[in-house]
Amino acid sequence: MSDSEVNDSEVPMPPAMRSLWRTFRLGYRAEPRLLALSLGLALLMMVPDALLALWLRFLINALVDGRGADVNLAAMALAVSAVATWYLSILSTRVQRRFRDRIAIVLESHVANLQATVPTIEHHERPEYLDRLAMLREQVFMLDHMFMSLFSTLGWMFRLAITAALLGSVHPLLVLLLMFAIPAFVASTMRPAVERKVEESVIGNTRLARHLFVLGTTAAPGKEVRVTGTGNWLAQEASAAWDRWNKPAAKARWITALWHCAAWMFFAAGYIVAIVYVAAVLDRGVGDIVLVVAAGTRLASYVGATAGEFGFLRGFWLDSSKRLTWLEDYAARIDENATAVAPETLTDGIKFEHVSFKYPGTDRLVLDDVDLLLPAGLVVAIVGENGAGKSTLVKLLARMYVPTTGRITADGIDLATVPTAQWRERLAGAFQDFHRFEFRAQQTVGIGEVARVDERPAAETAIGRAGADDVIERLALGLDTQLGPSWDEGAEVSFGQWQKLALARGFMRDDPLLLILDEPTAALDAETEHALFERFSNAARSAGDNGRITVLVSHRFSTVRMADLIVVLDGARVVEVGSHADLLARNGQYAELFRIQAAAYA
Repeated sequence: MSDSEVNDSEVPMPPAMRSLWRTFRLGYRAEPRLLALSLGLALLMMVPDALLALWLRFLINALVDGRGADVNLAAMALAVSAVATWYLSILSTRVQRRFRDRIAIVLESHVANLQATVPTIEHHERPEYLDRLAMLREQVFMLDHMFMSLFSTLGWMFRLAITAALLGSVHPLLVLLLMFAIPAFVASTMRPAVERKVEESVIGNTRLARHLFVLGTTAAPGKEVRVTGTGNWLAQEASAAWDRWNKPAAKARWITALWHCAAWMFFAAGYIVAIVYVAAVLDRGVGDIVLVVAAGTRLASYVGATAGEFGFLRGFWLDSSKRLTWLEDYAARIDENATAVAPETLTDGIKFEHVSFKYPGTDRLVLDDVDLLLPAGLVVAIVGENGAGKSTLVKLLARMYVPTTGRITADGIDLATVPTAQWRERLAGAFQDFHRFEFRAQQTVGIGEVARVDERPAAETAIGRAGADDVIERLALGLDTQLGPSWDEGAEVSFGQWQKLALARGFMRDDPLLLILDEPTAALDAETEHALFERFSNAARSAGDNGRITVLVSHRFSTVRMADLIVVLDGARVVEVGSHADLLARNGQYAELFRIQAAAYA
């Protein structure tokens, strides 16, 4: 599969039954004994309840015929059925609760792991994928109910079979009462699916409403919300978004409810005909009439319960399984043809060959037919004005995206043929849009190399490389300090200090082949950034002989002049490549922008 196919083509939703089976198999692998026990009890508990109508017929016939011994036997059978139903119900509930607790952890962890380890980040930006993931995030906390719904559906169907057999024992035609239940069954099973389809068609409004709620209730945007006085506006917009979701959803519920009522009225007519038929046409005894009344009543209950469970299974749980299976397929698809091995060292370097890229959902090329060689062992600076494609280029290097066209090679090996996780093990660095991991300072830095997350010497070395010693020195407990004021004894850390910690996190790996520094010091002043970049460059040149390439990205031209090679981007293309002295001598775009910035800082 080519890069463009992975990037542009839609990953289809999988078939429903295959999705259900894969989710069921996932649960079985996680808890085989509890699953088998839960299913067995769900079926077993249905038997004594379904036989109540049979014991009632025996009791009534025995009373009418004056058979005292049979009356006692029937009464005992009724009591045993009632107790067995109660006992098995309690036992089944307890076992299923334990199974649900265990399987909920498995499923939630599975979804979280899938989303966090998908090689690229495209699924976080494509609207159609975001809608699916938004639905899945809502449903995953209830996905364990799918197993209970499946068990209950099988149990209710078992009851239906027993009840149909009891009706047939009075007269075979009475089994036709099941035919009258078909419209009610169809209406009940279709109802959740129809409603869910409408809800999903407007699910983007729920994402917007929640986003607006977060904006109005969290600390990060709090200052701007208050200064601009947008609190009421955010609340009104959130309410309007919920209305845009709720109105079509409510309309769908009303329509399906009317069809549902009509279907059950049809069954009620058939039920009345059956009772009249037994009492007037067949002229059966009181016991048979009681059996038909009791069995018919239970038949309605069982059909409703079966249809309800089957409807939720089909309309909600099946949809959840399909989204989960889609996410599994999507995660596996990106690396399905990746069989090459990432190089241990670089001899030639990393090469862009006619690489173009556009972000999902847009037609504008952010990079257009880029041909570029990043030679092994050099420090390379990527410069250009905002929007020139600098961050996009390094995201392609890190395999956050795949090129729309063209390819990227490392010593001749196409990166598309290398497992993404394996390539990432050769990378290190920091990005301008870093995240604030509110852990202990040791962990905040240490997760840059998960295998050494709690190793104090490794974290201290990384902090030294990033020039973040002053940040740790100001923390009351040093590396043992909890970061983030929202936690007990959590320390408040400035944006610049967070950025230094993120930079230290990027230096946890000792010998990466590719070190990416994508404006990691944007919050610092130009002088401090320049000093840090000089340190990074000197460290890169004194590194081992693995051919490491260090990529520095900055919008400040003056801070990257120590780089061995400077790449100038403009209008999605590479317009100049050379050393600082060479580019100044050419008197082209780099020289012009360098002089403008130099004058601004003078």
